[in-house]
Amino acid sequence: MKIEIYQLLTGAKQAKGLTVIIDVFRAFSLTCYMTGQGAKEIIPVGEIKSALDLKQLHPDWLLIGERNERIPMGFDAGNSPTQVLEMDLKDKTIVHTTSAGTQGLVNATGADEIITGSFVNAPAIVRYIRMRKTKIISLVCMGYSMKHASEEDTFCAEYIKNTLEEKPFNYEEKIEIIKNTSGKRLFDPANQSFSPESDFYLCTQLGRFDFVLNAEKANDRLFRLHRINC
Repeated sequence: MKIEIYQLLTGAKQAKGLTVIIDVFRAFSLTCYMTGQGAKEIIPVGEIKSALDLKQLHPDWLLIGERNERIPMGFDAGNSPTQVLEMDLKDKTIVHTTSAGTQGLVNATGADEIITGSFVNAPAIVRYIRMRKTKIISLVCMGYSMKHASEEDTFCAEYIKNTLEEKPFNYEEKIEIIKNTSGKRLFDPANQSFSPESDFYLCTQLGRFDFVLNAEKANDRLFRLHRINC
């Protein structure tokens, strides 16, 4: 098994084989929470206009996402697990767009298979990869707004890689590093309305969910996230 760790948009475009697009803060932690709350379907898109166009065609669909961490105009909620835990998502179809995670999905055009990744389902990802027995694994860290690498995504990729290779990984130590580096913004009082402190803890609950989310092509332009228990 060959495992490569890639960074940002360039990394997404380089990815081959079974590809894990990682966005811990917060896109692909959020998709796990939305799925766990009974969402019928999650449709990730790259552009806000695409999301709004889908809403016009399907008024009962929900729009959830962010740009620069803020809720875009016309959206129902931001990219926050804390916010969506207060919503009734059972049997809802959700259109999801973010500055980093969803961009990775639509740009991983060389991948054979794409799943999303975060700490909250990282052990399930390990089990899925072992079950698939794929020879080439690409772990793509989307970073902060695709502008620069982030500790949380890189550490998540390292957790998956080390666990697959049966190497040690000090999770508690890494979380403390994240808290004092890329995760600091979630503790800033000025950011609490859109990036609450509680999101930090929700996004770092290792193995909270026992499924992976497979990005299936719905058509030439759209993906759908499909739950696979493992």
